[in-house]
Amino acid sequence: MKTFTLPGTDIVVPNIVLGLMRIQDKSDEEVRTLVGTARDAGITFLDHADVYGSGPHGCERRFAEALRLTSSEREQLVIQSKAGIVKDGPYFDFSYEHLVESVNGSLEALGTDYLDILLLHRPDALVEPEEVARAFDELSASGKVRAFGVSNQTPQQIELLRRHVSQPIVANQLQLSITHAPIVAQGVAANMQGLDQSIVRDGGIVDYCRLHDITVQAWSPFQAGFFDGPFLGSDRYPELNAVIDRLSGKYDVPAEAIAVAWITRHPARMQVVLGTTTPERVTAAALGSDLPLTRPEWYELFRAAGYTVP
Repeated sequence: MKTFTLPGTDIVVPNIVLGLMRIQDKSDEEVRTLVGTARDAGITFLDHADVYGSGPHGCERRFAEALRLTSSEREQLVIQSKAGIVKDGPYFDFSYEHLVESVNGSLEALGTDYLDILLLHRPDALVEPEEVARAFDELSASGKVRAFGVSNQTPQQIELLRRHVSQPIVANQLQLSITHAPIVAQGVAANMQGLDQSIVRDGGIVDYCRLHDITVQAWSPFQAGFFDGPFLGSDRYPELNAVIDRLSGKYDVPAEAIAVAWITRHPARMQVVLGTTTPERVTAAALGSDLPLTRPEWYELFRAAGYTVP
C-alpha cells in the first residue's frame, strides 16, 4: 500500500480510503470483517460523515459498536468525518453552532476523543467564513480535530475559506472515476470550440489543489455517473471494459485494481475513497494502490470511457 504524509499535517495516510457510509444495517461481524480486510490490505484511513446511516451519526455509532476500539487500536487508524449536511430539507449548515455540535456528536458516536480530519460536507451557499473559522479554532484548540478540509468545493469557495481560517485546508473530496472525470477531462480539451468537455465547470480544481497542497480524495471510483450504477462489467461501456479486461490480464489484477490505478496514477497524488461493503472488492481495489499504468494505458482508458484527446 502506497502511503504519504498528508501535506499540511504530520499524518501518514494510505492512498486508498475505506468509506463507511453503507454499514448501518451490517452486523458486528460484517463490519469487523470489512474493516479487518481493509487493514490487512494496508488501508488504515476510514471515512465517515454525521449524515451516514438511518439517523444522525448512525454509521459512526454502528462502527463503534462493532469495533469497540481500544486506545492503542484507535491510534493506528486515521478517522475522518464530515459535517454540514442537514437531511431535513435537505439543506447545508456551516454555522459555528452546527459544526461544533456535529463534531461533538461524531466523537460521542465513534467513542473517540478526536477526529484526525474534519471535512465540510458539500458547499453551503449561506456560508459565513468567519463562523467556520471560529468553529475550526475551537475544535483545533480543544484537540477535538487535528486537520480540516472540504468536499466538492471550487477554487473560489476554498479561497473564501482560506481568507478567514488559520488552519490549512488539507483535502477536497471530489467525485472521480474513469467515466466521471470532468475535473480531469476539461483540461485535456481546453480551448476546443463546440466540445462540451472543454467547458470549465469547476474552476480548474485539480490544478488548484496541486498548487495549494490540497489532497484530492476521489469518491465513487467505480460509479459510472452520480450513483447510477458501476461501469465495471456494464454493457453501457463495452469498449472501456474490454480495455480494463486486457490490462487486468497484463497486470494479473482484478478489474477494480485497474479502475483504482487510473486515479492513483495521476501525479496529483490523490486518495481513492472506496464505498463498497464487500470485503473481496476492498482487497481487489487495494491492488491498484501502486500499480504502474503507463501513460499510453492511462490515456487509452480515458479515450475508451468516451473522452476526447484532441
